[in-house]
Amino acid sequence: MIPVLSIAQIRDADSATITRQQLSSADLMERAARACCNWLQEQLPAGTGFLIACGTGNNGGDGLAIARILWNAGKEVRVVLVGDSAKGSPDFTLNLQRWQALHGTETLRYGIKGDLPAAKENTVLIDALFGTGLNRAPSGIFEECIHEINESSLRVIALDMPSGLLADCESRHTEAIVRATATLSFQLPKEAFFYPEYERFTGEVQLLDIGLDNDYLSTANAGTRVPSDEDIALTLPVRPRFAHKGTFGHALLLAGSIGKAGAALLAAGACLRSGVGLLSVQTPAPCVHVLQSSVPEAMCIPDEGPAFIGQTADPLPFTAIGIGPGIGTDKQTGNVLKRLIQDADMPMVIDADALNLLAENPTWMNFLPAGCILTPHPGEFARLAGKIADSFERRKKQLELSARYNCYILLKGKYSGLSAPDGQYFFNPTGNQGMAKGGSGDVLTGLITGLLAQGISPLKAALAGMYIHGLAGDLCAVEKGLIAMKSGDLIDYLPAAFREMEKYGYSYR
Repeated sequence: MIPVLSIAQIRDADSATITRQQLSSADLMERAARACCNWLQEQLPAGTGFLIACGTGNNGGDGLAIARILWNAGKEVRVVLVGDSAKGSPDFTLNLQRWQALHGTETLRYGIKGDLPAAKENTVLIDALFGTGLNRAPSGIFEECIHEINESSLRVIALDMPSGLLADCESRHTEAIVRATATLSFQLPKEAFFYPEYERFTGEVQLLDIGLDNDYLSTANAGTRVPSDEDIALTLPVRPRFAHKGTFGHALLLAGSIGKAGAALLAAGACLRSGVGLLSVQTPAPCVHVLQSSVPEAMCIPDEGPAFIGQTADPLPFTAIGIGPGIGTDKQTGNVLKRLIQDADMPMVIDADALNLLAENPTWMNFLPAGCILTPHPGEFARLAGKIADSFERRKKQLELSARYNCYILLKGKYSGLSAPDGQYFFNPTGNQGMAKGGSGDVLTGLITGLLAQGISPLKAALAGMYIHGLAGDLCAVEKGLIAMKSGDLIDYLPAAFREMEKYGYSYR
């Protein structure tokens, strides 16, 4: 898994790389600069010119090294220094000397607003002011320069982090942050990259491999990680050659109400694509016909309630339970949920209206079965957790609730975040904005419930479910496009998503 490290840990990774690979810090800086230059020359038109704004720390040293490499490659390059270069870091000073040694180069100095030189239309501005070397709001000429960068019409590419943006805590000074078109970050993602409120600063994020020490990265104490295809392939349940339908569990879904039978249909369809052996769906009697005609593989338990679920099913025959899609928030349905979480001793997935019922009755959280999985979207989570200022605080609250109630919380979004009771946190790298449509969460609930029913751990089921759900969305978007794809399409692409796992080590037995 890719670790999401704090800035202090990233500096330790740099130090470990320098020591173990017998490099100087300037050598590592040169490696990072060359990775950036390779990307710039591959992605930008041949005639692109560069205006590079450099601070006096190591991010400025990166910018100066890039300026030299691009100049030597025949590019039009101008450098603007911001700050007192006499107080620069050692690697900044070394690269400034190397830059100034080039024949015919000119170095400009930024003193007041207006010192940023006019640039041609085909010029790209590279932000090398601070990177991650900042723990407070920019001020003085740095703030002025950031404002001037943002007021320019140039395409802006930030090195490592947009200057002014804090990597692992809230950035309250949002007016003094460079708004980049793209961010070239060095090998490891920063926490801020996963939060929607900072996208307007980072633009598209590109991670560039600079050869950080793999042994350090694999052993770093990273509480937050991003799973890969290989990681997910190892979580999926095996399928023994002599298996039968009972081998792969029996899932129960409580879903649907009058007007929302589609939620039950989507959850059931996804559950059946999970590999589960048997599926039963408890739904109001008027919804049974549409379910049995659309998903004949599912067994139906007609609920006595005429319009909503009001009858408690016997949980004993089942190996996992999912509840919530389309069930509504009637008091009788709430009583079913209450009895279920008090009496069931098997894994559960709680979603949608079941979460809203928990929010209306917060004391019920104390009865949640150990290891259950909650799958809220941000609005549902806010109803459970209360008012939250920003994504950093939301993640903190999510971890607190997971620990307090011994549950897993999968917060849905562009980068869905999964919190575990032991403090682990995972950002999901798959999925796209085409999935932002009603019903996508119902598909996720059915998929995770089916994986749970097959006997894998709640952590594995939640990780695999969110990753494969997003991967199905990515595969769907390639063929159907982000606009026209719908939630039901995700079910059709689950087989292809599971087949992708075979490329990364998944074996049926």
